[in-house]
Amino acid sequence: MGRIAPAARSGASRSKELPISSRVFVGNLQYETSSEELEKLFSQVGQVVEVFLPVDRMTERPRGFAFVEFSDPSAVAEAINRFDGTELGGRMLQVSEARERAPRGPYGGGGGGGGDSGWSDDRPPRKPARPKGSRRGVRARKRGF
Repeated sequence: MGRIAPAARSGASRSKELPISSRVFVGNLQYETSSEELEKLFSQVGQVVEVFLPVDRMTERPRGFAFVEFSDPSAVAEAINRFDGTELGGRMLQVSEARERAPRGPYGGGGGGGGDSGWSDDRPPRKPARPKGSRRGVRARKRGF
């Protein structure tokens, strides 16, 4: 009664294996690379909808990677095959399918070091913090002053 037909099982897993994305990740870029250069390069494969170059908040310069979005998802595979490992501005490009951003933790940034930050919802509650201050202040509170 709990068995699933093989055809239904393979169809469900196939959709998980091949997410249809219309974005590629482009890594190993020079900081001087502009979005116009990337748009010109990737428009050889298909119509480019958007080029996103993340900028470092402190230095206000590009971070060395970009995301290129195509109007047609079939252009993603062609862009990866054609441009992964090619040279742009003296550097070998790393082109791959863009993945969804990992969910962020309760305090924003996600741990700072990448990977698992160690936060978990099933951890035991912490003990309350010890009061701060000198011993004199602790003694005074005990006496009721």
